[in-house]
Amino acid sequence: MLLTIGKERRITEIPLVQIRPCRTQARQNFSNEQLKELALSIRQNGILQPITVRKISLFEYELVAGERRLRAAAMCGKAKVPCIVVSCTDQQASIYSMTENLQRTDLNFFEEAEGINMLMHYCGITQQEAAHRLGKRQSTIANKLRVLKLTRDERAIILKAHLTERHARALLKVDDITERRILLSEIIEKNMNVSQAERHIDEFINRQRLQKYQTQKRTIIIKDIRIFENTIKRAINTMRMSGIKAISTQSENESYIEYTVRIPKSKSDSSDLTA
Repeated sequence: MLLTIGKERRITEIPLVQIRPCRTQARQNFSNEQLKELALSIRQNGILQPITVRKISLFEYELVAGERRLRAAAMCGKAKVPCIVVSCTDQQASIYSMTENLQRTDLNFFEEAEGINMLMHYCGITQQEAAHRLGKRQSTIANKLRVLKLTRDERAIILKAHLTERHARALLKVDDITERRILLSEIIEKNMNVSQAERHIDEFINRQRLQKYQTQKRTIIIKDIRIFENTIKRAINTMRMSGIKAISTQSENESYIEYTVRIPKSKSDSSDLTA
């Protein structure tokens, strides 16, 4: 993508009040400490790398790249900042801004995933095309986007606990949000590394599968027992309809169910029995 620098002046001083934020900023969190350090450096040495903006009206510019420098300049009381004014469309500016941010190393992995997702959505491109623009493999892009399946609350907890992207992806093996939250709490409480967390999650999944299998097995057994019970009842009813007054009794304990069926040997015995 080619951005054309304005011909009148390559670098110009622009008042901060005339620069509005970028609409497609990938970064969500800015460290106050780092901004203070940058502000101190700007106060002492000035802004060494100009901010990139584009003109959107007679007295208004939109930030394309350099939000940290812009914020730090405001913190140290600068009224104006040196800018490079580029000429580009809305889409070109958004692509440049997102790409510039995504190529930085200090974005957290959730911000990076949000930025990639925004780039794809805004530009209408595929994962493969996004990978080409960012110089990454398509599988890498796919893995990074997976963490967006976690809720906002989960992401905040993960970042606060300084867990890694691999921790986050491991949690995605569990679909249930409540179960994920319990596992996340256990991982943080026990200060698990990635390997420990993955093993803990796998063990949880295996226990869940075993419980599900045992439940299904019990259900099948209960259904089979009911079939047998119905068969016995039908047999007794058939005998009774034939004039044989058969009697059945049932008892059960933890190990088994016991049926006793009494069938009279003669009609006289049958007449003495009551159903």
